[in-house]
Amino acid sequence: MSDRRPSGPGDQRRGDQRRGDQRRPDAGRRAPERRPVEPAVQPARQVAYDVIAAVSESDAYANLLLPGRIARARLSTADAALATELTYGTLRMQGYYDRVIERAAGRPVDRIDPPILDVLRLGAHQLLSTRIPSHAAVNESVALARLVGSRSATGFANGVLREIGRHTPEEWRERVVAEARNEDDRLAAVTSHPTWVIRAFRRSLNAEGRGDELEDLLEADNAAPRVNLVALPGLVEAPAGSRPDRFSPVGFTGDGGDPQGLVVSSEGRLRVQDEGSQLAALALTRARPVRPGERWLDLCAGPGGKAALLAAEALAGGAELVANELVPARADLVRSALAAVPLEVPVWEEDGTRVGDVHPEAFDRILLDAPCTGLGALRRRPEARWRKEPKDVAELSALQARLLDSAVAALAPGGLLAYVTCSPHIAETRSIVAAARQRHPELESVGTAAVVQGLAVERLDLADEEDVVQLWPHRHLTDAMFIALLAKRAK
Repeated sequence: MSDRRPSGPGDQRRGDQRRGDQRRPDAGRRAPERRPVEPAVQPARQVAYDVIAAVSESDAYANLLLPGRIARARLSTADAALATELTYGTLRMQGYYDRVIERAAGRPVDRIDPPILDVLRLGAHQLLSTRIPSHAAVNESVALARLVGSRSATGFANGVLREIGRHTPEEWRERVVAEARNEDDRLAAVTSHPTWVIRAFRRSLNAEGRGDELEDLLEADNAAPRVNLVALPGLVEAPAGSRPDRFSPVGFTGDGGDPQGLVVSSEGRLRVQDEGSQLAALALTRARPVRPGERWLDLCAGPGGKAALLAAEALAGGAELVANELVPARADLVRSALAAVPLEVPVWEEDGTRVGDVHPEAFDRILLDAPCTGLGALRRRPEARWRKEPKDVAELSALQARLLDSAVAALAPGGLLAYVTCSPHIAETRSIVAAARQRHPELESVGTAAVVQGLAVERLDLADEEDVVQLWPHRHLTDAMFIALLAKRAK
């Protein structure tokens, strides 16, 4: 009997070391230390984080950036829907989540590294406003934190998110409300709007005698908007199975599929466009019959949605259209939008405040869709509420006044002017129109409410005034579009 033991793995290694002629090249060396593999972040969350970070860092627009990021990541339909919900939900409720994060972290959000703060906001949305399991929300958020922050920052994020997850959404709401300084601060907290915006909305609603609708409006701003489209009149019909809009005679909602597919297959003659924007353009084109040979101007045409609708209407009525857009990149978007209409439309890149001096009394109809705060489109561009300040209103209203003066100068006697903003702020709407009429006694009201009611499919619930129309998200399911039609008296 042999006294040798059976060789095990360890014995074999020792034997190899004794037989130098058979030694492996790396024998006796220490194996290199392997770094732990970072857990992969679920693609939909990665896309959502990337967009939210771009909004925070470089003032990107989520509605412009998100579709491309979804396409680049090749997300499935379900993951695309998740990325969309996480992105917009986080941006809409950012103000509220920041208050929760401050209490869970024990420090102000301005003392948290911006990339980690974006991770915390995204995680807070999952924990407080979705049905995503808490462990998944925390673990995925911590994995994101590892990608963008240090080890200590990752630990901090883990602790904050676990603290948020220890309490129910109702408990956090009660805690945030209890610490509000006053009623406006309470509304600002729970509806995630800056206080100055809430006060501006209240004044606008009070002007209609409907101040009691304020909370309905704020809640509507935080609801995901439906995807609304327009079928350019005379060029295409709404597809079978679509649902006609309640108000716009050329608008519809789809069947829930990808609207971009409809846009591409129709060569842009079916377009995504809010119903309120459609009504604003149609108010100008359908306020009175079109005389062949009329000249129309879209003074601030970018990005081109209203210009395309105006072009289709001009083609049907035998009118000419000129589009003007100062910013070259936006002018290119206008050209792209107008390509869907077989009408030659020059696109100028002139300073809109000087157009009236250069082209006096040259146009029979002018649309002035003026640059504004965009407070009427917070459902679709939720980040806008965090980018504007009260001082922006003063700067924009001054620009709006100069543009309106230019439009009046460019309007032919007897011509029609539509002043439009995607904002309900009185300083950008009624005040601008009232001041313009004082400066220009040749302007007279056309009775905007009667015009809009006349073209609407169903009767609109409007304020009891004839001179202007203010649409509302909570009342009409549109952007808060303001429309005022003015005519220039014939000489």
